[in-house]
Amino acid sequence: MRTSRKIALVSAVLAVGGGAAVLPMTFASAAAACAPAWSAGATYVKDNVASQSGHNYTAKWWTQNESPATHSGQWDVWIDNGTCGGTTTPPTTTTPPTGPTTQPPTTGTKMASAPYVYPGWGNPPAPSTVVNATGIKSFTMAFVLASGGCNPAWDGESGLTGGVHANYINQIRAAGADIVPSIGGWSGNKLGPNCSTAEALAGAYQKVINAFGLKAIDIDIENTDEFENTVVQDRVLNALKIIKANNPSVKTIVTFGTTPTGPSYYGTRLVQQAKALGANIDIFTQMPFDFGGGADMYAATTGATEGLKNLVKTTFGYTDAQAYSHIGISGMNGLSDQQEVTSLDTWTRIRDYAKSKGLARFTFWAVNRDRGCAGGGVVSDCSGIAQADWAFTKVSAGF
Repeated sequence: MRTSRKIALVSAVLAVGGGAAVLPMTFASAAAACAPAWSAGATYVKDNVASQSGHNYTAKWWTQNESPATHSGQWDVWIDNGTCGGTTTPPTTTTPPTGPTTQPPTTGTKMASAPYVYPGWGNPPAPSTVVNATGIKSFTMAFVLASGGCNPAWDGESGLTGGVHANYINQIRAAGADIVPSIGGWSGNKLGPNCSTAEALAGAYQKVINAFGLKAIDIDIENTDEFENTVVQDRVLNALKIIKANNPSVKTIVTFGTTPTGPSYYGTRLVQQAKALGANIDIFTQMPFDFGGGADMYAATTGATEGLKNLVKTTFGYTDAQAYSHIGISGMNGLSDQQEVTSLDTWTRIRDYAKSKGLARFTFWAVNRDRGCAGGGVVSDCSGIAQADWAFTKVSAGF
């Protein structure tokens, strides 16, 4: 998270395509026959085939309007299967479903709500206590940072396995839930600036995926060293492109700050560069808080989300439904760093909005703070408002 994550890390140190139908094709032809010609207006998914300029190509993942002839490099969307010629055998197709012909890409499917938890800060609760009280099925775990250069480590100091975080992950899974690691955050020594190339950064991400058999990773890109550094922004996106190519079933999430009306300049650039670089990001998630205090947090959150939806829709040529299925909300329960108040009622309304729009991700900072302390201010182990323990997590579980 933004300033809250700065507080968190300091505390820890002190303590320690629109309109196109998906074409389900299976090409069956004589050797070297050309597949059906690639169409800029068609949508292709993994293992679909097409031909262009005398070559056959196979899609690695969802794509639209990305020419195979110019997008078939090592980390790109198309595989060049070599030259083709002769007659073309018509593709095997399925009867299109009734109703809308545009379907959200398979990578845009909804995830279980995964509120942030930080084992190294804020009196972390026993996972079984929270799971049993709320029914939550997933947690986002903070934070993977850099240690000794381009090496991933929890809090930048304790490695990946065998420490407090790894033990906490085991407890979460034993309680019947799962985890999404958060890589980055506001403060600390981050992987993005410390890994000199996209390939090296992807290698660091891959170590985290391999260590815990992950289904998703969250890259929390913030501050001037990553979010507002265009070189590092591009490095992160290109690294995630490599991760997606090598791990097509792993969801890639980028989380970043926002204004009350949608992405800032750097947020807009992040989304547009994801398209330009073919990064194939599954979910863009905004943090709608720390707007300067006094905000109507429901209006600010929905306004920011609608702004992001419109940007994603325009950038990728999605329908509204497709755009919503590629975005998320990452709020802050109770008092924000700038004294904005998100009450339990407001959070419930935000959740209902997110459900109604078909958002892909819904989370908040943090479970450590999901305890009542009216008048307690912005601290690590309670929300600063009157509430029952784990109330925000329970609402989130209903996403």
